[in-house]
Amino acid sequence: MLDIKFIRENKDLIKDAAKRKKVVLDVDRLLSLDIKRRSLISEIDALRYEHKISSEKIITLSGEKREKFTEQLRDEKNNLVHKEYDLRAVETEYNELMLLVPNFLDPTVPDGESDADNKEIRAWGEIPDFKKIGGRTYLEIMEDLDMVDLERGVKVSGFRGYFLKNEAAKLSLALWQFCLDFLAKKGFVPMIAPSIVKKDNLIGTGWFPQAEEDVYKTQDETYLAGTAEVAVMGYHKDEILSKNDLPKKYVAFSPCFRREAGSYGKDQKGLFRVHEFFKIEQIILCRADHQESVRFHEELTANSEEIMQLLKIPYRVVINCAGDLGLGQVKKYDIEAWIPSEGKYRETHSSSYFHDFQTRRLNIRYKDEEEKIKFAHSLNNTAIATPRVLEALLENHQKPEGKFEIPEVLKKYM
Repeated sequence: MLDIKFIRENKDLIKDAAKRKKVVLDVDRLLSLDIKRRSLISEIDALRYEHKISSEKIITLSGEKREKFTEQLRDEKNNLVHKEYDLRAVETEYNELMLLVPNFLDPTVPDGESDADNKEIRAWGEIPDFKKIGGRTYLEIMEDLDMVDLERGVKVSGFRGYFLKNEAAKLSLALWQFCLDFLAKKGFVPMIAPSIVKKDNLIGTGWFPQAEEDVYKTQDETYLAGTAEVAVMGYHKDEILSKNDLPKKYVAFSPCFRREAGSYGKDQKGLFRVHEFFKIEQIILCRADHQESVRFHEELTANSEEIMQLLKIPYRVVINCAGDLGLGQVKKYDIEAWIPSEGKYRETHSSSYFHDFQTRRLNIRYKDEEEKIKFAHSLNNTAIATPRVLEALLENHQKPEGKFEIPEVLKKYM
């Protein structure tokens, strides 16, 4: 969420961001509601003050004067009630529109309609000859070595259900432990975050209202988060941190759930696109400084690149175009792993920064050097997501004789 004062002063910037991010928002309507809202608040404050003075004055009256004054008080009260009703109606629409206001974009973000328009900025690793390394898909490898059971997964869990078995289960555990250890050594606080979250955490992180259809809801009016970012950002909700507390760096593991609404024709078989998965997420809270956000954004991305390099998975980094950004993202990189059987790169990591978009919604603040209270900046990035990464890992490390090689960094965990 942006500061309404900023929106007033930068109306054209917000309109441009909405256009480029493909967000339907009537900025002029929002600003007219803001004017009406402030006017009603001023009127109501004045009416409340007058009513308070009148209520104190009636105590000194009696007889006919008291009766007439009582009628005047009743009229004042009715007028106040009507104004308060008008304000509630205005604020309801105003708040709904405020939740749709997109964050502005970094100047380096290219225009585009979808992920097809994202721009490659660098690549790493040697692209293997698929036939020479074995020529098998990851599912063929996993099924041959009894590492996965999709048929029983669907029987038990429904569409996109799966069981990981034997080395696939061990490999997943090894990946999680490796990533947690790797990032803990870089100063990130390891966490296991809850997947069940309240609605205000999803609103606060910007998942609602934009991606509400992709989130599972429980019968208890809570939700199943699609990333640990949601819970970890809620961890400091309504807190005022000291400047000495920043930056806050967390690496959080959690089960994740996504309905994958609108993607039923994509990746219908396999482990790349599933409803239930496991992810380790990097989250940073830092000072309200653009250059600091940029620096940490590059640091988070570099961490994930180093993980991919240690796993010896060829990849590329793309800068996401405006049409492929979420409501709150100022800038985002995707890391895409090379998938030999498909002959292309596919997204395995995302790295984003938000300025104070999330922290305003979640009321996460800090005191700066002058003891002024400011909203912190927030960033997040995927460290590893399983089972998705298994596709790239197994196919790139397969051998012609039908085996696959475990990366050196994982061996001590297996």
